[in-house]
Amino acid sequence: MEKIMTVGLDLAKTVFQVHAIDAAGVSIVRRSLRRSQVLAFFEKLPPCVVGMEACGTSHFWAREITALGHDVRMMPPIYVKAYVKRGKTDAADAEAICEAVTRPTMRFVPVKTANQQGAGMILKTRELLIRQRSQTANALRAHMSELGIVTTTGMASVAKLIGLIRNESESHMPEGARFALKELAEQIEALNVRVERLDRQIIAAVKDDEDARRLTSIPGVGPIIAATVRAAVPDPSGFRSGRDFAAWIGLTPRANSSGGKERVGSISKRGNRQLRMLLIVGATSILKLGKWGLKMPQWVGALMLR
Repeated sequence: MEKIMTVGLDLAKTVFQVHAIDAAGVSIVRRSLRRSQVLAFFEKLPPCVVGMEACGTSHFWAREITALGHDVRMMPPIYVKAYVKRGKTDAADAEAICEAVTRPTMRFVPVKTANQQGAGMILKTRELLIRQRSQTANALRAHMSELGIVTTTGMASVAKLIGLIRNESESHMPEGARFALKELAEQIEALNVRVERLDRQIIAAVKDDEDARRLTSIPGVGPIIAATVRAAVPDPSGFRSGRDFAAWIGLTPRANSSGGKERVGSISKRGNRQLRMLLIVGATSILKLGKWGLKMPQWVGALMLR
């Protein structure tokens, strides 16, 4: 059998698909593997290029297969899709991955370490808890408005509502409503404690990371944004310029040009939605401070005038 040079691995929960070719591009192996057979299969292979899509569990498998001596390269799934010839099967996907990984202009995703993934999990957990807290607070505010009690938006007003709920002298509130709303109040307070605990962990991690500390020196960038950038961008050297980074997170205009006519639309909104939102909020806060007298760089002032 010819020596395997490139392998396309289609990841899954239980059944994985493998497509392997030799130096001439001739297909040698086309087979499915159970989860327990994946590492055993690659242990028997000589060092080769292994391509896979950047998806759930891909960083774990990339680290494990790299430890066996192989050159693992992960690609965004949207870049692989163009190489699927017809239909949607695991075998077709594995073949497309095997072909895409050999393209000289293909863009690859850096493999994250377990620690980098752990840092990202802290941020995603915080985002989830904040979303749950907002949902609970909105439900509390809506129920209170049904009883004629309306306050302004924001967590400070929610604290006032919780105080009214626990005020036993408040005679306008039925006991059934008070019982139900106390449950929501306790849920909000428990989520506040959990979010604060995660915030302390994030701030401590930023203080221990030299690159993250440098990021916080940028106006509008705090520990949350710095930690998100560090978790989402394990290898900043992959970007040639700041504009490339802005395009990666969807902050540059969408181009739809043809026939020599330049058509530029709104921002593309591609990439990491959470990071894009945080950067926009941070920049907006600095612009507001600029209107209140904070000295801004000349280019920012010219941008605001336009």
